[in-house]
Amino acid sequence: MPLRETLARVDADLAAGRVPVARQRLRGLVSSFPCDLTLRRRLAEVYRLYGDAAEAGRWMFLEEDRTADETAAFEARYGSAGRRMKALAWRGPEALAATSFAERQLAALRTACAEELGQPVDWDDLATYGEGREGEPSGPWTVGGVLAGAGCLVAVLAFLAIWVNGLVDLFD
Repeated sequence: MPLRETLARVDADLAAGRVPVARQRLRGLVSSFPCDLTLRRRLAEVYRLYGDAAEAGRWMFLEEDRTADETAAFEARYGSAGRRMKALAWRGPEALAATSFAERQLAALRTACAEELGQPVDWDDLATYGEGREGEPSGPWTVGGVLAGAGCLVAVLAFLAIWVNGLVDLFD
């Protein structure tokens, strides 16, 4: 579907109160047109309707008129430069940015990530960010994570015990 037609549907969705549908359409558009700052701004506006400052900050990160609170929320949610790079979903060189501010933001984030990792990183090569690589854990184990995993295991084992007991009773 062409960009203009999709944006018209976004407007209709918002007017009809279908905010989740509008958000999903805009996410798709940003994925298809990652360098379009207008789409990112529209997506931030939708996240503001949800009261999600971190996501609004995520999509306004490349805008000079972004708010400090939203930017701080974005940076807190996506703690490392690599996670922020991944979250921004930018593709291509920084020179594709529509404004000099956005270009500087992208370059600064890429540089910070490279310094954190001690290696060059590339917007088009997610594996260089050091985050979310296939088959690698996302971080060190935590007590909460271990307890949550153990709780899930206990729940599955309890379900299986009940199910097996039911089968035994069925055949007795």
